[in-house]
Amino acid sequence: MTKLKNDLLIRALLRQPVPRTPVWIMRQAGRYLPEYRATRAQAGDFMSLCRNPELACEVTMQPLRRYKLDAAILFSDILTVPDAMGLGLRFAEGEGPKFERPVRNVAAIQDLPVPDVHETLGYVFDAVRTIRRELDGAVPLIGFSGSPWTVGTYMVEGGSSRDFAIIKGLAKEDPAALEAMLGKVAKMTTDYLNAQIEAGAQAIQIFDTWGAALARDDYRRFSLASMQQIVDGLTREKDGQRIPVILFTKGAGEMLADMVGTGCDALGVDWTTDLKTARTYVEDKVALQGNVNPATLRESPEVIRQAVADALASYGKGPGHVFNLGHGITPDIDPDHLGVLLDAVHELSPQYHV
Repeated sequence: MTKLKNDLLIRALLRQPVPRTPVWIMRQAGRYLPEYRATRAQAGDFMSLCRNPELACEVTMQPLRRYKLDAAILFSDILTVPDAMGLGLRFAEGEGPKFERPVRNVAAIQDLPVPDVHETLGYVFDAVRTIRRELDGAVPLIGFSGSPWTVGTYMVEGGSSRDFAIIKGLAKEDPAALEAMLGKVAKMTTDYLNAQIEAGAQAIQIFDTWGAALARDDYRRFSLASMQQIVDGLTREKDGQRIPVILFTKGAGEMLADMVGTGCDALGVDWTTDLKTARTYVEDKVALQGNVNPATLRESPEVIRQAVADALASYGKGPGHVFNLGHGITPDIDPDHLGVLLDAVHELSPQYHV
């Protein structure tokens, strides 16, 4: 077992003392980097890139070569799970993901398979092992999945949606059927994340991008309950080391208080809730991750530095803060602007850890 040279992320997620606030960036391997665009062109298309362990490793490592980051995150996609379920995933140019066979009725839900992840998603675990070898203990590797609700929106709607009318209709007309589908996705996702951990992932994040589209009671029933199922089934220790789990519901707001009871180690916070308020919601029971608005990276270096200072001050002193954006970095960002943000975190955060 390779000992981590930089374990700040793991310590912060476990609310242990650190000398400065660790930082990584959602979608840090992505289209804002010219080297990523070159590698994607080499792969041919997005899913070919995901399915090639060597190229997935390459794009995972690219931001770490540019920046002083405290974690790598596996390059993959949240829709690998429903793709493995046989729904016919394709990425239409300019339109995002599409499923050829959406799941919209009880019969389709009953027929939905839960295949063996090692047989259908082995390329992901090969990528994890390849990345771990390449990292050689420099920083921890984060594995991830989508939440069953978020993944389910694509499965039912057939692709991206603005109002989620079809899945919300299913939730109203046949909530038991929707819960059965989410349960299948949760079962496969648990297996998927445990296989990532077995392959070498050292922390896990579950992305619940669309949970806040639900009213609070529906959120608890259809989003949080299925994430709870996953957390309950995860491997939480490997090789004597704790595997921290981060839950991130974009737009969670006061629902952060509901999320604490899952047994996760940390909660992601987007920019619509300041960290001081979020810390009150969770009563310092879990770590917090976030939360600069990604749009800030379009601004001047002075504005970016001030946003970093404001986020650090909002969280305040004490352990348990992982610096990040409030959602993924967007493709239009100047890579140098991300460097400004990271430098500001390194410079300004030590005062909060004395």
